Amino acid sequence: MPFNPFTIDLPVREIIPAVREHLAAQNTLIVNAPPGAGKSTLLPLAILDEVWLKDQKIIMLEPRRLAAKTIAERLAQLLGEEVGQTVGYRIRFETRISEQTRIEVVTEGILTRMIHSDRSLTGIGIVIFDEFHERSIHADVAMALSREAQHTLRPDLRIMVMSATLDMPQLTSILKAPVAQSMGRQYPVETIYTGDADDRMLPEMTARVVQQAAKEQEGDILVFLPGENDIRKVEELLRRQLRDFKIHSLFGMLPFNKQYAAIMPNREGKRKVVLATSIAETSLTIEGISVVVDTGFGKTSRFDPKSGLSRLETVRISKDAADQRAGRAGRLGPGTAYRMWSKTTQERMAPHRTPEIMEADLANLVLDMAQWGITDIRGLTWLNPPPRAALQSATEMLHQLQALEHGRITEHGKKMHTLPCHPRIAHMLLKAEETDQVALASDIAAILEERDPLDRNAGIDINLRIEALRRYRKEQGQGKRFGKIEKIARSYRQLFSIEPENDKFDEYETGVLLTHCYPERIAYARPGNNAQFQLASGQYASAGHRDDLAHEPWLAIAHLHAGTGDNPGRIFLASPLNPRDLAPLVKQQEVYTWDVNDGELTASMDTRIGSIVLQSKPLPPPDEKHRVPAISEAIKHEGEHLLDFNHDVTQWQNRVMSLRKWRPSEFWPDVSTATLLMTNWDWLKSYLFDIEHPDELMELELLPILEKFLNDEQRARLEVLAPATINLPDSSTIELDYKPDGSQPKLEIRLQDILGWEESPTVDEGEMTVELALLSPELKPITTVSDLGSFWKGNYRVIKRQLEVVFPEVDWERGGS
Repeated sequence: MPFNPFTIDLPVREIIPAVREHLAAQNTLIVNAPPGAGKSTLLPLAILDEVWLKDQKIIMLEPRRLAAKTIAERLAQLLGEEVGQTVGYRIRFETRISEQTRIEVVTEGILTRMIHSDRSLTGIGIVIFDEFHERSIHADVAMALSREAQHTLRPDLRIMVMSATLDMPQLTSILKAPVAQSMGRQYPVETIYTGDADDRMLPEMTARVVQQAAKEQEGDILVFLPGENDIRKVEELLRRQLRDFKIHSLFGMLPFNKQYAAIMPNREGKRKVVLATSIAETSLTIEGISVVVDTGFGKTSRFDPKSGLSRLETVRISKDAADQRAGRAGRLGPGTAYRMWSKTTQERMAPHRTPEIMEADLANLVLDMAQWGITDIRGLTWLNPPPRAALQSATEMLHQLQALEHGRITEHGKKMHTLPCHPRIAHMLLKAEETDQVALASDIAAILEERDPLDRNAGIDINLRIEALRRYRKEQGQGKRFGKIEKIARSYRQLFSIEPENDKFDEYETGVLLTHCYPERIAYARPGNNAQFQLASGQYASAGHRDDLAHEPWLAIAHLHAGTGDNPGRIFLASPLNPRDLAPLVKQQEVYTWDVNDGELTASMDTRIGSIVLQSKPLPPPDEKHRVPAISEAIKHEGEHLLDFNHDVTQWQNRVMSLRKWRPSEFWPDVSTATLLMTNWDWLKSYLFDIEHPDELMELELLPILEKFLNDEQRARLEVLAPATINLPDSSTIELDYKPDGSQPKLEIRLQDILGWEESPTVDEGEMTVELALLSPELKPITTVSDLGSFWKGNYRVIKRQLEVVFPEVDWERGGS
């Protein structure tokens, strides 16, 4: 007998007829429903027997492995079957499907691989993007490729996007799709602010708040923490302090049986505390939860220039993520959310989470698209097009790694694409295979991908880490640091079917392998500058004077902290290099240089490794056609000093960049200085033809040029959402100070000028509160205020008494002049 979804009492069942009607008539649909409405549970089953689906499969994407497995289990349970029959799942290293499987619940990276193996997605009738508001880069790439397949090969392929918190008008405009909306069923949640937590004492402070919540509230408690280490520390504290509670951990790497125990009711009827990462924000219903304790922190993947790879960083969450977390307390009845921050901090938090694609390293994305055959990446349907500068940087790097040639994927690039790792690591492993060095390369790769297992006093030599890892294996040692590294190294060895090596090795071979990973980080000791090196990228970096590698003539650098201005970067991990091994990298090329001091255009024949010039021979004066490209190249490296980035320009940039941060679902361009300099050929070229002398660059009026990045609608919205000034009661205006990172704008103003204000001013249509830097009548700082209403009721009374003594001529009563 077919499954009847109307027998399940979940709010989303009210929109099932609309969902069926929309999908029968068109190929794309958006479903908007709050957490707990049942969209993940009921909708896949509700469309399983639709005529347009025929015998094809439903693929449903989930952002996390636990969600994929538990949803598959729930769907199978509703059908009265085992997982692997009608409903199955595919996640990394685990698959439960069969020939009769019609619904596959998969994690996001799996779909991208499926599309690459079959561009038309043969046998798949619909792809469902669940919890799409999380906006991982895998989800964005999978969406873009699915839309491309739908437009070019499979107009009958359905796409359904399900979300709780996305900007629906913007999403419907881009996808040109209708919305089926369910109001859901959310119970009221009381919010308690406990004050700002010290992140250095986060586990101890979290344990105290959990104890407080356990005494004050009934029901089970869900605690949001940044990562596994914090969870372990809090768990240890609570096991001693809450003996009558069952303490559970919940994070991605935990064995599934322990994850499952965390989300199910306690069999003995005990109250429980679930210590979770952001894995518990969406998709999962954790039985019994009526209290949430939120630390306000989470992990996000960000490009780390130091390692050249993406790493997880601990960051303050956004307002929408905080609301999502608090809502977990109201899934099953009225609840309470304890927020471990102040109302002031709440005002400062970004309104929305930033899509990963806006901050991540895009090397894998570019390689994915090249494998697909797409060269115009930004021409695909993106909710947020990948930033131009990040795309350009990733493309240049992939050319260096021989993965691309003239923008097209090479045979070597195709092999790199098959390996489940960053292209840098893939290139090194494949090069190591050619020289029978995979065992060493796998050890290097594992060390690069994890945190440094040795302390800072060990020095920068990566070979010391490799030796320690091999001792750990040889002696079957204990310890989490090397245990994690060995687990990764083992996975790489298995890919190449090789055994581990624990013998001594040649440190110069380590250096060569690192040059495959980081060709731009080959470094040459600067003459006369002790422990300073010039990199092939043109950067400079230094090692500690006492470090064992400080006096090496050549280094291959793995981890590097970039310098600022005239300050060189700092080297954290490196290996010595034998210059004889660098012979294949030495190239001769004609170089055209525009002197940033006098504007002279010169040419030379250089023997070099990247920017490291080994020999240079002057050439006759070059043709003038080389002038503009040479000026553009000079601006890439020196443009911050060559162009007039004055106060008005930087404030305009900061306003646009703030909206880019606050409104990630809108198309605000990346106008950061670094991006502008990197891409100056695209927007500045036409102004360079008449430039002869560097002083003439400084005369260019940048603001009118940069304003062309915005269309007419965006220019108008910029003035509304992020105005340059605020109006005062006397009809005068005062300038706001915007920050490049999108943090709270600031307004410096005399305290007596705002005595008539009740609340803090806001921008971004009330979403972002302006921070007030209050000044005395003599324009000296008094205090900084984020919540003016609270300030009037509290600190102002004390400050007022002091001001009345020092400035008796001013009427300090509220409403005074």
